[in-house]
Amino acid sequence: MGHTLTEVNDSPAAPSEDPSGGPAEVTREVIARSAAAPGKAARSAGRPSGIRTDPSADPVPAGESATAPGGVPAPEGTPALPDPLRAELVAFRRDLHRHPELGRQEFRTTEKVRARLAEAGLEPRVLPNGTGLVCDIGADDPARGRLALRADLDALPVPDTKQVEYRSTVEGRAHACGHDVHTSIVLGAGLVLAELAAQGRLPRPVRLVFQAAEEVMPGGALDAVKAGVLDGVERILALHCDPKVDVGRIGLRHGPITSAADKLKLALDGPGGHSARPHLTTDLVMAAAKLATELPAALSRRVDPRSGLSVVWGRIEAGHAANVIPQHAELEGTVRCLELGAWHDAPDLVHEVIDQIASIYRAKCEITYQRGVPPVVNEGTSTELLRDAMTARFGAHAIEDTEQSLGGEDFSWYLEHVPGALARLGVRPVGDTAKRDLHQGDFDVDEGAIAVGVELLTAAALLS
Repeated sequence: MGHTLTEVNDSPAAPSEDPSGGPAEVTREVIARSAAAPGKAARSAGRPSGIRTDPSADPVPAGESATAPGGVPAPEGTPALPDPLRAELVAFRRDLHRHPELGRQEFRTTEKVRARLAEAGLEPRVLPNGTGLVCDIGADDPARGRLALRADLDALPVPDTKQVEYRSTVEGRAHACGHDVHTSIVLGAGLVLAELAAQGRLPRPVRLVFQAAEEVMPGGALDAVKAGVLDGVERILALHCDPKVDVGRIGLRHGPITSAADKLKLALDGPGGHSARPHLTTDLVMAAAKLATELPAALSRRVDPRSGLSVVWGRIEAGHAANVIPQHAELEGTVRCLELGAWHDAPDLVHEVIDQIASIYRAKCEITYQRGVPPVVNEGTSTELLRDAMTARFGAHAIEDTEQSLGGEDFSWYLEHVPGALARLGVRPVGDTAKRDLHQGDFDVDEGAIAVGVELLTAAALLS
């Protein structure tokens, strides 16, 4: 049996409710009428209902709520997901959180998603590398391309330091960037949209994209594009957890919302020698120190400051004794850039400046410049689609402007081929004043964000 997406509204009409029958009212009506039908169309087509009536197969542990401590219910005046589906998605996220898998190793995660989509009567396809998958909902429409909804599957090589029941069971690995949340959201949206499609109420075909290896430069998105996940796609949308935004809200921005991110490794070599006679050899420690400080400084005078080109080092290593000048030194760091044009020029400029600095100290320098990802540049129509969808479900007050970050995100590779946009999904418990960040072992979310994400992407599919 299907479930009604109920209207939670005990107060006067919220700003998102348009009495003239605008997008907010139309969206609610379509969702409510479609989901209220008890899976009739799905059963008549020989398909199981996509939404389980009993979540006992994947229960939320007894005594735990579906939101983290400090969570709040969905804002008034918004349609709510059925409680069984809400609980199932929280349980699904917690299962992924307990079993994190690194990039291109997400075999268990891929199978969990595949099995649940197949149970809903869909036909997911695992990508050629064996991790990641796509799933189409609705028949191809010659007049309209598919709307793609993208999630990433992989975890990070960091220890989970949280003291929660669902903490990672894999030593040194954790879902510290929210990909378990992203996956659960796109899965949930897919289950709801599959029921609407079975009832003939999905206005356009949709493709779910569950991508592997987002955290592995230059990103698993390139593998997915090569595998044809964008074939027939007209637009693509994604969400990313943001621990600086309250649950129930999203951050939006036209244009660049993330930055380019590349990796840089320098290997310096010289004859070595006694520290009493640095003039007779190549002082690699001095050369490494100068490169560490002078390269970022020089770049700031060679590139328009508004492009935000920067080098930040994460590792410097040289020598083993106080009185021995080493024969080898290494530096590793990241090159980040706010502007696409400067990113295209960065490799040649970085090579040039490094060669100039290294030559002063007679150091042989091997440069490994690994291209990462370009900036995510949100396209205008796609950004407004997310804005309209969020307004229809939660009201305009639930949207805030967001800054461009220096973080990298391989969703940008999709936008090299089709228009799209990424929104920042609030996951911070309301009232929480702690400063948390992504890629930290204590990262966690208010799980109420899962339902918000499902509602948002479902609305976007209906409004697109």
